[in-house]
Formats: sequence, C-alpha cells, structure tokens
Amino acid sequence: MIPAIFGCSGPRLTADERAFFREADPAGYILFARNCENPEQLRALTDELRSLHGRDKLLVSIDQEGGRVARLRPPHWSPYPAGEAFAQLYSLAPASAIEAARANAEAMALELSAMGITVTFHPPLDLRQPGAHDVIGDRARGREPMQIAAIGRALLDGLARGGVTGCIKHMPGHGRSMVDSHKELPTVHEGAEALEADIAPFRALNSAKIGMTGHLMFPVWDAENPATLSSTIIREVIRGAIGFEGLLLTDDIDMEALAGSVPERAARAIAAGCDIALNCWARMDDMQGVCESLPAMSDAVSLRLNAALENTWIADTIPSAQGELLAKRDALLALAGEAA
Repeated sequence: MIPAIFGCSGPRLTADERAFFREADPAGYILFARNCENPEQLRALTDELRSLHGRDKLLVSIDQEGGRVARLRPPHWSPYPAGEAFAQLYSLAPASAIEAARANAEAMALELSAMGITVTFHPPLDLRQPGAHDVIGDRARGREPMQIAAIGRALLDGLARGGVTGCIKHMPGHGRSMVDSHKELPTVHEGAEALEADIAPFRALNSAKIGMTGHLMFPVWDAENPATLSSTIIREVIRGAIGFEGLLLTDDIDMEALAGSVPERAARAIAAGCDIALNCWARMDDMQGVCESLPAMSDAVSLRLNAALENTWIADTIPSAQGELLAKRDALLALAGEAA
C-alpha cells in the first residue's frame, strides 16, 4: 500500500483512474464537490472505490466542516453551521454549545456514512486570532484554547457515534497565519511561550485517531522548513509536546505554500515523519510521480491507519435519527440566535 491519499477527477472514475488506483493501492481517497452530484451517484462512486481494493474499511475522506467548508451542500445534503455558531453559544451556555456540537457532528456522520464516507477532515482546532487572515476565521470555535478543545472533543465524539472518524487540524496551529496557505507560505513569528496557547487544544485532544499538519513556518522551532516538511516540528512538537500518536496526514501537498514538484513534496513530508501524503487534485502525472517517490507503507503506519478506521461503518440509508439530531442542534443554537 502507498502512503498517499488521492483525489478523483469527477463524479465517476475514468478507465485510467480505475486501472491506476487498483495497481497503486493508495491508503485512501479524498472527495470534493466535483465528485458529488447527488446521493445515488456519490454512493456508487464510493462503493466502486471499495470494490477496487476489497476493503470495507477504506479511508474515503472529505472536507465537511460546515459553513464555507462543505463539499456536500443543499439541496441534496443538509446544511451545517460554521464553527463560529458554536463559539457564540458557548459564550452564553457552554454545556448547550457542547451538546449542540455533538448533535451536529453525529447528524453529519450519519449522512456521510450513508454516502460511503469514513473520514471527515474536521474539526480544526486552530485559535481565532484578531487581525489574522480569514483562511481560518469563522471556522474556529473561539479564541480560548480550552473552549476550542471542549467543543472539538464533542465534535469528535459525535462523529464517532455516527460511524465516522474525525481529524484534528492543522497542527501545530494555523490561527496566526497572515496569508492563505493555499496561495503562499505563512510565517508565524511568535515565540514558544505564545505558541503554547496554539498547541494546547491539540494536546488536550492528542488521543484523536487522525491528525493533519499545517503548511506554516515556525522559525522558533525550525527556521528552514514548514511544519509539514519539518522533522524537528513533527518529532519535537507534534509527536513530542503535543503528544499526538495517531495517523498523521499532511495538508494538501498541492497547496502553493510548498515548493518543489508534488512528488518531491510528498517524499519530503514522509521523510520528515508524516504518515500519509494528501494529494487532492487528481492529476494523473502527479499521482504517478507520488507513487514512484514514496516507499511502501510501513507496518507502524498500517497499524495507525487500521486503528483510525476500526470503528467506522457504512450505513445503507440515512436514519431518521439524523433529523432529530438536527432539530436538537437548531433548538440549542437558537438560544444564541444562531442556525445552520
């Protein structure tokens, strides 16, 4: 198995993709709006991906947070609010915000499971920082580390209740970014003492099964490499100070924050200590190059991957409980005048 997650070019696999994926045997797949026309089509696509490998416990992932980061949207799928909605409620009634987040995540997971999706790259545990770029912005669940951790724990729990594994991101923290890492490389100039707040939510949830790096420079830790490509940050901060022991994914290696070819980025990330390279844009030349540049998945990474998927399941249909959970969420968010 190749330690990479690949994207698909459209709503159905091409003949070339089908042959390539079968031979390459990647760790999993990521879906985008381009892959999701309607529930019937999407479930057929994920069923075909599983059938290529004969693995029911296949990592089929998506960025489904809610708000502006949602690949599945109405009218075919339910709306989910951005993180700011839960932060607003938390300021008035913390217990209600935690329960709303848990219900929201379980409802989301029940929908994803019925689509054949086993992992969502959610929740972000980044602090919202005044004056920072809005690449995080309203995706954050506040500015206080323990508030973010409390809501994040509820989200992970709700996702697990619905048969989907969540992913904490973007380690060691993206909230101070002054530029969009999709377009350029951010540099965070704060010292180690200030950054204790950024890593605190990740440390609180370091038992999460999956985590994701961020493409940011932290000169206080490594003056030469962004976190995704830094063996120092991965070893001393993510695995060390944070104490994360789960499956460590890169953020999308296609993002312009990173330099070099996509295969070179993938190889550097794995050499630095990431477990799996995330390659989203379904460019066949890049995917083939990634396969050529990476070693086979190690036994240790295979164990972490299996553990991450152990409690996932694929539902036949969306159960009626999903509607009840959404109604519960909305009633709670209404306390703060928020809604999906």
